[in-house]
Amino acid sequence: MRDVPIIPMGDDPGGSNAAGGAMPRPWQTTGRMSSVWGRHSGAIGSRLADAVEAFLARAGFDRAPWLAVIFAGGIGTWFALPEMWQWCVAIAIGAAAALAAFALWPLGSAADEHRAHLRLAVVTGGLVFAFGVTVIWARSEMVGAEPIARPVVERLHGHVLKREDQPADGRLRLTLAVRDFESDAARKVRINVPLVVFGDGGVPSGLAEGAVVRLRARLMPPASPMLPGSYDFARAAWFKGLSATGTMVGPLEIISPAPEVGGIASVQRWLAAHVRARVDGSAGAIAAAFASGDRGSITEADEAAMRDSGLTHLLSISGLHVSAVIAAAYFAALRLLALWPALVLRVRLPVVAAAAGAIAGVGYTLLTGAEVPTVRSCVAALLVLGALALGREALSLRMVAVAGGFVLLLWPESAIGPSFQMSFSAVIAIIALSTSGPARAFLATREEPWLARIGRRVVMLFATGVVIELALMPIVLFHFHRAGFYGAVANIFAIPLVTFISMPLIAIGLLLDLVGLGAPCWWLVQHSLDLLLWIAHFTADQPGAVKLMPQLGGVTTGLFVIGGLWLALWTGRARLLGFGPVAAASMLAAASPIPDLLVAGDGQQVGITMTNPDGEHRLLSLRDSRSSFARDNLMQLSGVKAEPVPLAEWRQARCSSAFCTVTINRGGRDWVILLGRGRTQVEERALAAACAEVDIVIAERFLPRSCRPRWLKADRRMLERSGGLSIYLAEERIISVGEGQGQHGWWKGATDRRRKEGPSRP
Repeated sequence: MRDVPIIPMGDDPGGSNAAGGAMPRPWQTTGRMSSVWGRHSGAIGSRLADAVEAFLARAGFDRAPWLAVIFAGGIGTWFALPEMWQWCVAIAIGAAAALAAFALWPLGSAADEHRAHLRLAVVTGGLVFAFGVTVIWARSEMVGAEPIARPVVERLHGHVLKREDQPADGRLRLTLAVRDFESDAARKVRINVPLVVFGDGGVPSGLAEGAVVRLRARLMPPASPMLPGSYDFARAAWFKGLSATGTMVGPLEIISPAPEVGGIASVQRWLAAHVRARVDGSAGAIAAAFASGDRGSITEADEAAMRDSGLTHLLSISGLHVSAVIAAAYFAALRLLALWPALVLRVRLPVVAAAAGAIAGVGYTLLTGAEVPTVRSCVAALLVLGALALGREALSLRMVAVAGGFVLLLWPESAIGPSFQMSFSAVIAIIALSTSGPARAFLATREEPWLARIGRRVVMLFATGVVIELALMPIVLFHFHRAGFYGAVANIFAIPLVTFISMPLIAIGLLLDLVGLGAPCWWLVQHSLDLLLWIAHFTADQPGAVKLMPQLGGVTTGLFVIGGLWLALWTGRARLLGFGPVAAASMLAAASPIPDLLVAGDGQQVGITMTNPDGEHRLLSLRDSRSSFARDNLMQLSGVKAEPVPLAEWRQARCSSAFCTVTINRGGRDWVILLGRGRTQVEERALAAACAEVDIVIAERFLPRSCRPRWLKADRRMLERSGGLSIYLAEERIISVGEGQGQHGWWKGATDRRRKEGPSRP
């Protein structure tokens, strides 16, 4: 072993050692160590970058779909984060990722040529994420409307911005632009007008967009979610610019009628009325929805049957309907123009036919209300037409990404809505399946009998229906807490029926009505849509047709999204990795606990889940509510299909005119619950003694401070801050509506804080 020379320290002021060499200074040693560490970390980063680039190359990475996903992720992040400082941090993280990519792989470096693609992916991903957060934040500030402070009865004088006919509910809805008397600022309100006020004469012709009306209405601020996981109407109203909703009280006076020359909305109403006059009953309501997008005449029973059978997507004018209209116009123009030899020799017929299809698609989109799914479908169809005209591949995920980016740029709030999510998920699932290797091999052209060829197409149609149902089920369960299990089978018959029979017959009937010869077509439309409704009701009535699911957690939902996108957007074997998150999410969803107590934000509606001696789950309700909305929310979020049982009729409950007491066993212990039934006065000392003997007190009134239960007091004071509650007693866990709302403008807590800090913005 060699002797290591001892280097004297401090004897040589010049910094030289015994061998005459200069000693390294401490900062020089540190610099060399940093250089070694830098080279070492750079080598690790280089190998990691090589591995990532190799994986991306093998998996067929396409940047465009992922950029659309990242953009939507930025929008979703803004909704998920409650506080303003968190939104700023999210934007900063996106920008920092882009800067870090330049710092790690600077331009002009030796590895620049090999790292260019990875650097570009990180830079664009970070900037697009930050842009998504910024776009939705800006959109919220620009269009959000401050809700009114409290329920009021006002006399309104305003312009009609929109009229929605809802004869199935016996009303029409008017969206009015009115003047706020206190702040003198314009605001937008939505009023339900009962049809009975118009008598036998029907709705006056002058009551339409552009009219000036005067009426008296009971106004309410847009309602926050009744329970955690319920529909957030306050958020939807915020982005629609609605500051209040209400019901008309008394007569309606038309100060100035609408212009005689109506717009698209008037044409839409005329078309819907014309179709309903030709087709009777429920089938006429469905036909009107297909022709004009007007769903106001569809009954609640038919809506529920279509939803539970997995056919509700047929009622929303989206990809199926727009594609059918554009395809019909494209092929009709192509065939008719081909009969003109002089034109065939001078122009490219696919280009002219594509223009005809585009005009038909845009017109149908405007006529049916230009809702988000329709706009998305129209944009995607226009891209397909452009690809056909240019001779490019028409069906691709890049096309869907462009359409999705277009919709999100105009309506970023749609990213968290079921309409956008279901529409794009279905299209992505169809494209991912049709472009996969096994599907291409299964559908490849081969020498075989025509019956075998048709059989393979039917099998592929069924497989497509199953894939779509699986793709949509997490979204449906998350938003609606119920899903139909037999939708794939029902869609095999319903989609061809609507696409190739009902919709073409409606179009032909409208054309023949111009010369008074449409009656035979409308007779066929009647029977085809009666068959559609029979399929819906038959499917929905089967045992096990509907699955109810309590609120899915954020982790479960996130795993479903990650796994589904991974399966759809990668190619080859790499996409199989997506089954891991999907399987984990499925197990978490199956194990999702059912809340023991559901408390509405007003404290009036309370649901308690109980189990009968035979093991059947039942829902006890504090009040026998006439509101189907409240009852449906309690049933869906408790996962119970049977009608709720009033608590006063439950044998184990003890009720008086003021309170009910019930004991339930959860987590190995008994929980004693005291629930207020109304505003009957109770002597404070007696109430304090009753509170001291129970674990939980729930009441719609303000309870005195002397009321101190052992675990939770959910009175009006608490519920105004928290909103509705889901309570899990075994885990001693409470989920509230307000905990994820934070500083978003539509939440009542944020609104109250702004009112205290200063005047409302105009």
